[in-house]
Amino acid sequence: GGGSRLRRQLESGGFAAGEYVKQLSQQSDGDRDLQEHRQRIQALSEETAQSLKRNVYQNYRQFIETAREISYLESEMYQLSHILTEQKGIMEAVTQALLLQADRDDPALGARRAAAAADPFLPLSAKEAAASEEGRQRTLTTLLEKVEGCRDLLPESPGKYLVYNGDLVEYDADHMAQIQRVHAFLMNDCLLVATTLPNRRGAYRYDALYPLDGLAVVNVKDNPPMKDMFKLLMFPESRIFQAENAKIKKEWLEVLEETKRNRALSEKRRLEQEALPRPAPTPPESTNPFEEDEEEEEEEPSAEEEVVDLSLEWIQELPEDLDVCIAQRDFEGAVDLLDKLNEYLGDKPVSQPVKELRAKVDERVRQLTDVLVFELSPDRSLRGGPRATRRAVSQLIRLGQSTKACELFLKNRAAAVQTAIRQLRIEGATLLYIHKLCHVFFTSLLETAREFETDFAGNNGCYSAFVVWARSSMRMFVDAFSKQVFDSKESLSTAAECVKVAKEHCKQLSEIGLDLTFIIHALLVKDIKGALQSYKDIIIEATKHRNSEEMWRRMNLMTPEALGKLREEMRSCGVGNFDQYTGDDCWVNLSYTVVAFTKQTMAFLEEALKLYFPELHMVLLESLVEIILVAVQHVDYSLRCEQDPEKKAFIRQNASFLYETVLPVVEKRFEEGVGKPAKQLQDLRNASRLMRVNPESTTSVV
Repeated sequence: GGGSRLRRQLESGGFAAGEYVKQLSQQSDGDRDLQEHRQRIQALSEETAQSLKRNVYQNYRQFIETAREISYLESEMYQLSHILTEQKGIMEAVTQALLLQADRDDPALGARRAAAAADPFLPLSAKEAAASEEGRQRTLTTLLEKVEGCRDLLPESPGKYLVYNGDLVEYDADHMAQIQRVHAFLMNDCLLVATTLPNRRGAYRYDALYPLDGLAVVNVKDNPPMKDMFKLLMFPESRIFQAENAKIKKEWLEVLEETKRNRALSEKRRLEQEALPRPAPTPPESTNPFEEDEEEEEEEPSAEEEVVDLSLEWIQELPEDLDVCIAQRDFEGAVDLLDKLNEYLGDKPVSQPVKELRAKVDERVRQLTDVLVFELSPDRSLRGGPRATRRAVSQLIRLGQSTKACELFLKNRAAAVQTAIRQLRIEGATLLYIHKLCHVFFTSLLETAREFETDFAGNNGCYSAFVVWARSSMRMFVDAFSKQVFDSKESLSTAAECVKVAKEHCKQLSEIGLDLTFIIHALLVKDIKGALQSYKDIIIEATKHRNSEEMWRRMNLMTPEALGKLREEMRSCGVGNFDQYTGDDCWVNLSYTVVAFTKQTMAFLEEALKLYFPELHMVLLESLVEIILVAVQHVDYSLRCEQDPEKKAFIRQNASFLYETVLPVVEKRFEEGVGKPAKQLQDLRNASRLMRVNPESTTSVV
């Protein structure tokens, strides 16, 4: 009650510290009262500080989560912007095609429009002086002479001319840091970017060349101090440039869009001109009377070629319909139209009109393929799972691109798995993290395998690619697994539990006919060998240390509870006859060194058997033999060197426990865990028996 009242008093709006202290001094009975009050205020201060820390930490976590969501949103908005730009370009192309059709239907209207467009598009910086095409080409040649390294990459062509050029500053798209100063040359069919050469005014070096067909321009919203910027998208990369001021930025955006439109229009006209039927040249009159029959024979196949009827309305509108389907992302509708056309032309002869139609359709097929490939690229959002890719994959397969679909699908899933592993929070407890890691990875692998089976059911040739992908994904998983389990030097028991969890998850894949157990064994064998040898060295070091302090005395456990606990530990180690080594009260007729060695060796064997697979057989066996030899040699050496008859009898009792109880238990447990007996352990026990028969004749090394 007093603490809350004090808190309310301190939190009140009209609180005055000076008045409060003055009033407190008048009311207190003495120094003790003031000390107690000071302690209460101090406790309240610490409580407030702790509360503030908790709030800051909570807000910090929320800030991180919000930042991550903003990052996802930014990525998706960028993709949406790119899609809208593509749609805009396609719709403009459709509009231009409709205008051309109207021109053909109404020649007078076409003539008026041609007259209006007679003046070609000029660069905004040179609107005052309208130069001829030769002048513009001369200007282009003069400017390009100042750019090193572009003469071979940019061959002169009669139709190429300079539209606009100017200085820009390039920025990094991720960190918005200034990269370099560049000079951009916009021509009627491409954009050339050149970097400025230091100490050479007006000289440049070639950097990149982008055809206008694959270029998209996006305005970047001003965000001071970052302003007057625009972005160029060239799938799959993008670059950000800053103009000198808002006016020049506006000019760049307008001139780029206008030049792209003019380029698309001129390309459309060229294709239309090529598609027009050309009149056949009239042959000169001949006086040869036999030529008439030959001409009749030659005319017959051409008459057969004209049988293909391409005047059907759906065929006439097919290219435009495909453009609309691609713009509206109706991939299924586009492929249905292509299937319909292929079925119609399947058994028809390949005439010139059919070739021209095929050329138009093939261009749309390339556009459709590019859009589907982009849908499957890892840059797209990966949060929909494997099923989110099904639509694009199935349409690529229908287009006969099953190999490409398989490659892109697996790349997409690899990026998704990698992202999921990277976003996994590393917990303090290793086993908890490994449970989460295995769940995320093997669930993703299982979902990918099922989706792959659904999508590529009729393409048996793709399954080998999936197995290769699964192997590389498993390597990525093992890297994350080993970094957490083995690189952090976890105990052997923790490592064994973690490997057991991974193996159990791996077995789940067998329900879809995929066995990757041998792969996880092959990838983990090096780390497990290292862990076993490291733990073996620790046991040997500990055993040698105990041997150096050996006094050969019986153990006194002091209490019946401690004796009962040791009895239970020995029973769990597999030593069933331990009672015969216990004496009166709480005495044990064994040395502490031998008992500790037994417990440590059996614990090592149990953990090692959890990790066991055939490739580790010799490593485990050799480690066991090394550990046992340290104890056996110490007992044999002590037996030969000890002169006191009582101690010698006690050492013999310990030797008997080692040879007749511990070694057989180790052999039996090893055989149970591995499935076959170990000859090396049997030989070790037989050699030890020979030592006991004639201890004086054998030299042992400590």
